[in-house]
Amino acid sequence: MMRVMSWLVGFSRFWYRFIIGDDWTVAASLALGLVVTALLNAAHFPAWWVIPLIVVVTLRVSVQRSQRRRTPSA
Repeated sequence: MMRVMSWLVGFSRFWYRFIIGDDWTVAASLALGLVVTALLNAAHFPAWWVIPLIVVVTLRVSVQRSQRRRTPSA
């Protein structure tokens, strides 16, 4: 039983680190993008453009935040 629990804990930690990673906001924005895409698709509206848009915007925001953290303040 202990071996199974250890395996489950390791498995869940892997997926948490793989999906969430260093920035939970990226994972949250992509999850939101998937929900919006599903809702638009259910309404029979072409939604192929939502995920690429979310990826581009999220990447830009993430890179800008990263650069702000690394820039030394004067």
